Amino acid sequence: MNWKKLFLAVLIVELFTLQYIYGQKITGKTSDPYAVPTFECAGIYWKVQEGDPCRLRYREEGGGTWKNGLVLVYDPRDSEHRGSIVGLKQGTAYQVELSSNIATALLSFQTRSDKFPVGKITVLPAGESDTTIVISESGTPDAYHLVTTPQNSKSVINLKNVCRNGIEINADYVIIRGAEIRNPAIHGIIIRKNRHDIIIEQCYIAFWGRIGGPRTYGNLEGGSDSGVFAETGTSNLTIQRNLIEDPRGASNDWETGHPDGPQGITIIESKGGNVIRYNDIVSTEDHGFNDGIGGSGNFSWTGNMNRDSDIYGNIIRNAWDDAIESEGGNMNVRIWGNFIHFFYNGIATASTSKGPVYIFRNVSRESRSGHSNSMGGALIKTGERNEFGGGRRYIFHNTILQPGGVFNAFSSHVNPNCVTRNNIFDVPGRLATDIEKEPEGDYDFDYFSGNIKGKTAKEEHGIKFGTTPSGTRLYVSSYNLEFYPRSSINSIKWGKYPYEFGTKKLEITDPVVWINNPLIDTGTLLPGFNDNFVGKAPDLGAFEVGSPPLQFGRRAYLMFNEDRAPWEKY
Repeated sequence: MNWKKLFLAVLIVELFTLQYIYGQKITGKTSDPYAVPTFECAGIYWKVQEGDPCRLRYREEGGGTWKNGLVLVYDPRDSEHRGSIVGLKQGTAYQVELSSNIATALLSFQTRSDKFPVGKITVLPAGESDTTIVISESGTPDAYHLVTTPQNSKSVINLKNVCRNGIEINADYVIIRGAEIRNPAIHGIIIRKNRHDIIIEQCYIAFWGRIGGPRTYGNLEGGSDSGVFAETGTSNLTIQRNLIEDPRGASNDWETGHPDGPQGITIIESKGGNVIRYNDIVSTEDHGFNDGIGGSGNFSWTGNMNRDSDIYGNIIRNAWDDAIESEGGNMNVRIWGNFIHFFYNGIATASTSKGPVYIFRNVSRESRSGHSNSMGGALIKTGERNEFGGGRRYIFHNTILQPGGVFNAFSSHVNPNCVTRNNIFDVPGRLATDIEKEPEGDYDFDYFSGNIKGKTAKEEHGIKFGTTPSGTRLYVSSYNLEFYPRSSINSIKWGKYPYEFGTKKLEITDPVVWINNPLIDTGTLLPGFNDNFVGKAPDLGAFEVGSPPLQFGRRAYLMFNEDRAPWEKY
């Protein structure tokens, strides 16, 4: 017997078995690629020597069709390739194949399911109660602790400004479902430090927090009182299909200093894995939020969402600072499909110290800086400080609406390592910053109607029609929150041209003519982000002509009577 051959064969079998125990098959000089999935996305990580590009393709496990994704981003600070796959199915197993110039790897993962297994059930008091609900008993991954309303009844927790919080969660694997919370002195729901795997769904939170006001004028209370507040170190939070509206206090606007006041959702330096989706976070101008979604710390390696987190499908209205603040690490953070209205900056990403952050198919409506000042801010706030910065930003298929929209596409802060494609930047002001820093930004295949391109915008194919009428004339009128491009639009043909009207002949100066809409079929292919485009090429902006519309808010993608919350029915 050839013992050397036998030993080698056994060793190969053992290595092959170990590779699949850990869900991956690896060849070449590399170590441990892994995936961190959410419901519809997955962050991919691979510590392999730099080999550019690091290609990615994926499929459903069991023989589905392979699809290409964007190449991973290499971060030399961590000697790591990383990036995201988006548009996945919930509760589904996938395979990923990675390949660089020096190695290949195959790994498997399964996306989260939103069918949470329930163990212990705690029933909230029927009718109205005035005592804080404290949840201190944890569930398990296979048996969540469900806190819900009585059958065929609603539960109103009305704190009457006496108790600080409506519900306090000091446990793990907990579901809060269907509660109505009114008048807590500070927060509607508070999640204590380091708690994880919490689901808050179908709740109604209103009239919370202190009165507050601008710190510029000496008001030092009321900052960041929130509908939902998560203390430091939380992770795997799912906040979905809630109505969070009308805080009792109000943020000041930019006319009286940096806004400070209540927020819809606040997360402080989380460990990541959070999903905030399909919520209505809305208020009025006199009771406006500081941020619709926000937290801290901004210039850090962590930040509020930190990593492997998603914000999508939300309606956010009336924030005096940022509609969505995702600042800090932003490592495989995805922000898409949100509708934002009445805000100063749309999506704040200062800093993005790790990246990549993906911002795509969001719709941005009116922006303003104060009650008396209608000047808008920017869609994307950027910026870096000290070592905190340099992460990749991907900005794809977003729509900025006029009139009354943001003034600039990006804020004036430093913004290296930014890639834009297929956006509608219908703004009167600036596209990119004038502060140059390596690596340069890559702005291309975008519609930009403004006056200042910015030194860092190195676009080659970008479309600029500064004379094209802006705003709703680019879109088909709709009673819903839909902004499909029109097939043709009116424009000015500058100069004098001969025209005939019956028997009359005359010259017309600067006549109005109809042209093909420059938003249709002028985009570029982005693997994994617009593969299912209709027509010759992807359309620019959030809506693809011929495809179903995006839906926003707590009723998105549901039938009319499907899953109505108890506070809506009783």
